[in-house]
Amino acid sequence: MSVETRKKSSPRGPMGGGMGGGPGGMMQGGEKARDFRGTMKKLLNYLRPYRTAMIFVFIFAAASSVFSIVGPKILGNVTTHLFEGALSKLSGSGSGIDFNYIGNTILLLAGLYFLSALFSYVQGWVMSGVAMKVSYQFRKDISEKINRMPLGYFERTNHGEVLSRVTNDVDTLSQTLNQSLTQIITSVTTVLGVLVMMLSISWLLTLVAFMVIPLSMIIIMVIIKYSQKYFKLQQDYLGNVNGHVEEMYSGHVIMKAFNGEEKSIAKFEGFNSKLYRVAWKSQFLSGLIMPIMSFVGNLSFVLVSVLGGWLVIQKSMQVGDIQAFIQYVRSFTQPITQLANISNILQQTAASAERVFEFLAEENEVPESTNPVKLESVQGCVEFRDVHFGYEADKIIINKFSAYIKPGQKVAIVGPTGAGKTTIVKLLMRFYDVNDGAILVDGHDIRDFSRHDLRSLFGMVLQDTWLYNGTIMDNIRYGRLEASDHEVMEAAKAARVDSFVHTLPKGYNMVLNEEASNVSQGQKQLLTIARAILADPKILILDEATSSVDTRTEVEIQKAMDHLMENRTSFIIAHRLSTIRDADLILVMNHGDIIEQGHHNELLAKGGFYANLYNSQFEAAEAG
Repeated sequence: MSVETRKKSSPRGPMGGGMGGGPGGMMQGGEKARDFRGTMKKLLNYLRPYRTAMIFVFIFAAASSVFSIVGPKILGNVTTHLFEGALSKLSGSGSGIDFNYIGNTILLLAGLYFLSALFSYVQGWVMSGVAMKVSYQFRKDISEKINRMPLGYFERTNHGEVLSRVTNDVDTLSQTLNQSLTQIITSVTTVLGVLVMMLSISWLLTLVAFMVIPLSMIIIMVIIKYSQKYFKLQQDYLGNVNGHVEEMYSGHVIMKAFNGEEKSIAKFEGFNSKLYRVAWKSQFLSGLIMPIMSFVGNLSFVLVSVLGGWLVIQKSMQVGDIQAFIQYVRSFTQPITQLANISNILQQTAASAERVFEFLAEENEVPESTNPVKLESVQGCVEFRDVHFGYEADKIIINKFSAYIKPGQKVAIVGPTGAGKTTIVKLLMRFYDVNDGAILVDGHDIRDFSRHDLRSLFGMVLQDTWLYNGTIMDNIRYGRLEASDHEVMEAAKAARVDSFVHTLPKGYNMVLNEEASNVSQGQKQLLTIARAILADPKILILDEATSSVDTRTEVEIQKAMDHLMENRTSFIIAHRLSTIRDADLILVMNHGDIIEQGHHNELLAKGGFYANLYNSQFEAAEAG
């Protein structure tokens, strides 16, 4: 089956990257989760398959912190031995500095720091693997969810929003798992370990050092309170900038054709100016934290140094203990700042996770039958039995639609714009389910088929072509993936594609770009027709399939289509009524109802709606 859909640009969807987009920056706040606890519980469930690796990471992260925490205490002992040895040498009361002890201690320190670095490397390596696997699982689940969701979701949600959840939000989760989660473990371990070591040296110095912590916390909370709103606005304005750039890039030909450059630039500058203002404020406020914290920390060092010097004079403690204690004070304030930063990052992570889980929790398509119909042979009989449908339940647009199409008939559906022609096709393909009534294929309700089996019966060519970034051969083969190169070329010849393909660089191996703009609109339409021919469907749907080709090409395509439609039930939606005069049955629609049906000559003889529609086109053509 070959299904052609329109490629839409996202009007506002944020693109990957940008300021404030991830958890790596200092105090980068974002949108907060509405249900933090529930979201984190769901996230932990995603991590459950990796609990062994997570335990391994926690142990190694803690061990790495412990080894690094012990270092300053041992280094303090070295300082004490150097000080005491130097004094004894000067006073002549001792043998001087014990270099053997100092050398052995330095080797011990080197070993401890090496183990700390090794454990840190191992836990980082394992955690990176876990983060990538969780990200892969998220993207896999989102991809599978997209295929299970009803088409209506994507018609009411811009594509940029969906892409943002697949890229930005999953990247945020990945970075948090890879960086912040282990940082939480090391920070907590460091805080507790350093606290124990500080108390073991001097409870009085520990009390003095703790006096500045409340001041630090107050400063952090005040700055977070003011910076958080600017980070949130920054993400919103970043989405506006990215959405505008994406929209202008995808429609740059139209924008230039209508001289829209100045308007586009003015709109961009408006968004960019707003982004600049809030980004400057958010970065400035978050940038205040480190210098202020350094100033507060230096106050602590001054107090510890003064009190420690006095205690040394009183011979209540040793010189090396002061040096070790100052190192511990520095080590104590840093993880506290990190924990404050991580707490903010976790809010942003929870918001990203909540958006992903909301998407995964969206309503799926209506469940399929537990015992789907399997047809050994398909005749192609289609019946619309008193069909009612509306995209919204309270706005019915198809009313009492009934028609019976015999196997092999060529049926044309005509009517003015908005009459419901394309909607009928969407219902037939079961992109939507009818509100009331039924659609039957060979006497079986299409809801009794599996969607895969149902859609495999149809070949579909729409006015809006869809080709992807790949070779011409692969784009045609999309209609039947297992087709050989020979079968692809035969389908191309039937669709009159082969002749122009040989004029292109590399022929069938020419790669179409992302927008397929390196071939003409008519050539794109021919390629999609070749794709439908290759699919060899039982029922054919052509929605203005020849509207984008010239008159001469249309004649050739019509011949190929006539051959293709032999012994197949075919639905043709056409605005140019001259192309459907030889249809077996013409259904004339207006406002969701079939108001006339019959052969071309019969409908003309009636002199009704179809005759007026046909004659108006004929008169317009003559006037042209």
